[in-house]
Amino acid sequence: MSNPLFIPEVWESAWKNDPHTQGYKMKKGGIDAAQGLGKRAASFNEQSFNEEGKQRTKRIIRWLQGQGVDFEKASILDIGAASGVFSLPFAELGATVTAIEPSVPLASLLEANITEPLSGHIEIVREQFENISIEEKAWNGKFDLVFASMCPAITDWEMVEKAISCAKQHCYISTLAGPQVHSLIQELRPVLGIAEQPPGSSDTAYLTQLLYLKGYSFESLITREVKTAMLSIDEAVRTTLEWMPHYGFPVDEGSLKKAEGYIRETHNKGMVEIQQGGRFGKVLVHLQNQHMYTREVE
Repeated sequence: MSNPLFIPEVWESAWKNDPHTQGYKMKKGGIDAAQGLGKRAASFNEQSFNEEGKQRTKRIIRWLQGQGVDFEKASILDIGAASGVFSLPFAELGATVTAIEPSVPLASLLEANITEPLSGHIEIVREQFENISIEEKAWNGKFDLVFASMCPAITDWEMVEKAISCAKQHCYISTLAGPQVHSLIQELRPVLGIAEQPPGSSDTAYLTQLLYLKGYSFESLITREVKTAMLSIDEAVRTTLEWMPHYGFPVDEGSLKKAEGYIRETHNKGMVEIQQGGRFGKVLVHLQNQHMYTREVE
């Protein structure tokens, strides 16, 4: 009898149905993965390109370079490009980037962020990755690097395989590797009577296990990252209420009103500091090594 721990289909099904994973939480909370971030596009853009955001981007790029990724003259597919947090630095390093971003506000910011020297190096595709036909676009094995950083489209193995199919040399995917952290959400737990959730499974655990079972060569890294934002009281209320479904909080009128009342009463002295982050998994799949291994076996 086969051990289910070594059957890929078991893990694929578990990833789709695990309540701790991002895809499951988004579906349960009725969150539009393609448009959700667009509601806070301006603040996201500002945080992406402030000094803290730029340093975070540089750390990831340095890690990729350390694993053998060469950006000079590379073709890159950036899935979920947002306002260009990675697309722009990739182009500055000499790459040609196809940036997928379905959110209208984020795609508009990305277009505005492309300065003249980079205008011919970044193409914006305003479509959802889930709906794109790889065959029609002739993207099979086209890109030197496929890059998906915390992309809401990549929430199960089917989408991982679709991303990998576009890659010629490398495919980078980052996902959550543990519970998310949001300082105001944590404050609201006792207010709303929500118990602290113990650490459970994660998207990164499913991703790395399936890559292992399917014979891929890959590098992985787990980091803990927290970013700080200073928001007005109105913005802090709005963004915190928007995040409540992600954490499984009730979003009935009474709960939302109680949460807003607490935030306004407790944080009523100027700007509100919010810390947000968690543990993140970064995985780089080496497809050149995979192809070499396959030929040796054959």
